[in-house]
Amino acid sequence: MRYYEFIFKYAPKTDIIDDVLMAILGEVGFDSFLPEEKPLKAYIPVDLFDETTLKEALANFPIEIDKIEYSYTEAEDKDWNEEWEKNFFQPIIIDDLCAIHSTFHQGIPKVKYDIIINPQMAFGTGHHETTSLIINELLNMELKDKAVLDMGCGTSILAILAHKRGANPITAIDIDTWCVENSKDNCLLNNIDNIDIHHGDADLLSKLDLNYDLVIANINRNILLADMESYVKRLNVGGKLLMSGFYTEDIAILQEKAESLGLKFVGTNSRNNWACLAVTR
Repeated sequence: MRYYEFIFKYAPKTDIIDDVLMAILGEVGFDSFLPEEKPLKAYIPVDLFDETTLKEALANFPIEIDKIEYSYTEAEDKDWNEEWEKNFFQPIIIDDLCAIHSTFHQGIPKVKYDIIINPQMAFGTGHHETTSLIINELLNMELKDKAVLDMGCGTSILAILAHKRGANPITAIDIDTWCVENSKDNCLLNNIDNIDIHHGDADLLSKLDLNYDLVIANINRNILLADMESYVKRLNVGGKLLMSGFYTEDIAILQEKAESLGLKFVGTNSRNNWACLAVTR
């Protein structure tokens, strides 16, 4: 596949701004990033690039930042997903409980929950703070025979972990067709055939007409605020809503929205200014 290689220059170059920029770029078709590079390098298939759409997305950047400049050229023809996986996706080992790795990683120790994913640039390798925050929550929750919904599932790493901890049934939903296909591949890698994976957004929940004991939503603040009522309608009494994908300064507004919908505060956790919030019905 032919790709454009973009170089983005901006200041300040912080981890938070890198994350936000990559999220925005992902929404307009970019699927590979080299965040460690200075400046940031990003890649988009030639046939998906629309410069007007890119400029509009950058013009609405949600954090104060100096002007973002970019240049691009057609990249060398190679498998950028494979390049990223082999050079930037490193195994994650959480004590003796959980290992997250790909098929090409060697020397993985034996743990209770072994998760194999080939991310193919879908969000959710476990490295990002929002994903790891929810992983830690799932490792400390009772999930046996609990009905779980994973909204914005990405690679479905969270749904897969929930399955390995005994959750059933499980639904995974993502608006990105790339993520849906990658989720299906990752379930096959883990010999899982009972995670119901769908392409769509919160509007799909009324059509599925299923209720859940746990709803996981690792998306972003604005979507969480817009869709929280839809999650609550599908949440069983006593069920928990676990949200991430936002910053610590957003906790108050999300908690206020949750409480306006009749939910009760359970707790929060954070890492590097990224946060997760747990509430219950």
